[in-house]
Amino acid sequence: MIRIGIRMAVFILFCATPALAIESHPSPEQVRAALDEGKAAAGLGRAPDTFYARFGASDELHPSGFLITKLGALSVLATHMGFRGLQPAEADVVQSLETKTMLVSTVIFGDTPAFAQESYIVFDQAGKTVKPVTVRFDGQANRSAAWPDRPRFKAKVVAWFNYNEFDPRAKTTITVFPASGGAESFVLDFAEIP
Repeated sequence: MIRIGIRMAVFILFCATPALAIESHPSPEQVRAALDEGKAAAGLGRAPDTFYARFGASDELHPSGFLITKLGALSVLATHMGFRGLQPAEADVVQSLETKTMLVSTVIFGDTPAFAQESYIVFDQAGKTVKPVTVRFDGQANRSAAWPDRPRFKAKVVAWFNYNEFDPRAKTTITVFPASGGAESFVLDFAEIP
């Protein structure tokens, strides 16, 4: 009897552990779990952005960023709706699942207000360069927390990558190239991102 109980506990623990790796086509069970996690987060008062996959520094003066997967977006949606005592609309869930791109947002630093103009982001996966569908950047950077010392300015550079063009389980280097020169790189293992 004890063996059955132990096996059942191991089975439940194994099944309750979220699958790791970016899912471009999540299963109905994964979708339900992501929505349930968001609803639970709202009940606990957790901020929706806790479902972002963050990378880089955690302070205000060094490069950092985050990405939002389909499952992460569903949890964010459910958290926002949960704060209002509502459930996500089916149309919103479908829209999140049908998106063809993954958002990657970075914060970089420079010494002039226009340093981030014409910046670019790429993925490198084992020597294969993956280019984004779209890139946006701050044309006018904001003052950093170090102002007037260096780094004086911080700016966002955001890109959307087509799910069909990158390996969702590969070790990946995200590199941001400001037009003013230099580069900022972040090494991630996509297989570790739920």
